[in-house]
Amino acid sequence: MVMVVPIYEREQGGFLYNTAVVIDADGTLLGKYRKHHIPQLPGFWEKFYFRPGNLGWPVFDTAVGKVGVYICYDRHFPEGWRALGLAGAQIVYNPSATSRGLSSYLWKLEQPASAVANEYFVAAINRVGVESDYGDNDFYGTSYFVDPEGKFVGEVGSDTEPELIVRDLDLSLIETVRNRWAFYRDRRPDAYGPLTAP
Repeated sequence: MVMVVPIYEREQGGFLYNTAVVIDADGTLLGKYRKHHIPQLPGFWEKFYFRPGNLGWPVFDTAVGKVGVYICYDRHFPEGWRALGLAGAQIVYNPSATSRGLSSYLWKLEQPASAVANEYFVAAINRVGVESDYGDNDFYGTSYFVDPEGKFVGEVGSDTEPELIVRDLDLSLIETVRNRWAFYRDRRPDAYGPLTAP
């Protein structure tokens, strides 16, 4: 089993990161991803705790394929999704703690759209349950896998009960889709300079 494990990383005093480590099927620690985009919202005062990620968007060659990681709020920013695709990701895991409210409709929109735009699988993982210590956050689950065509692989998970979701992913679909829709071939990096201006 390959594991993507979210952790609260303390690099040194005052240097804290929202991080996920990737552990291969043989127990080897392959590396980590640090969340880049840090929200500051009611119930999610992450800028008080975490520094922005500084390790780029690594892709890990695992026993189940090339795995990338994005974390929660990152999913609203298309640049990291694309960076993971350019680095060869076949499956991108997005562990999240997202509560009901404004982002609920985006949950089933953004990640399938990112899977299509970047032509890989996405594992969208969200916790369930209520956390009343910090603003009565009601986490709505509905975890799922989506394929490079933007289609859900199997049923979407429960919005109230914790569960283990297991899906078989046909990674050969990635090549089929990339041959059909040549989004990487037809990119125009020469024209994208203004996108990186502050």
